[in-house]
Amino acid sequence: MRVPVRRAAQMGAAVTAAGLAVFGLAPSASAVTKLTQAQAASLLSAAGVTHSSSGGCTNRNNASCTSYEQINQTTVDGVKTLKRASGCAINITGGTETGHASGTYSHWNGYKVDITKYACVGSYIKNTFTYIGLRGDGYPQWKAASGNLYCDEGNHWDITYFTSGG
Repeated sequence: MRVPVRRAAQMGAAVTAAGLAVFGLAPSASAVTKLTQAQAASLLSAAGVTHSSSGGCTNRNNASCTSYEQINQTTVDGVKTLKRASGCAINITGGTETGHASGTYSHWNGYKVDITKYACVGSYIKNTFTYIGLRGDGYPQWKAASGNLYCDEGNHWDITYFTSGG
């Protein structure tokens, strides 16, 4: 069966270099857009989101820094949505820098941020999203209708953004 590339993409097929459509293997969302440190910092700052790091730096390869280098556009948009919807102060303390747990949906791969555990944002998360129980490591977590996960890791919120929604 020969399927034009555009039609194959519309049908959820991955198109290989040879031009063959492979159905069911394409991600359900569009390709992930990665941002530079400067792009993400500009977007977040314009939205009123602050950041801090114990090392006072943004080097992705230094665990003492808070880096946005290679963060996903959806993660930045998700943080902006959280800020706007909650009306709370949002301060990012962990981004894409080394030193976090690994995995597909990790900090390093641009899906996660850590934010300061302010009372305002904690109240918003707990009252808006659905409590789904303890994560494997024993920390409580909440899930937004969008699928994004909010985990209370004791001294900060660890957030996984699969989409740009709340």
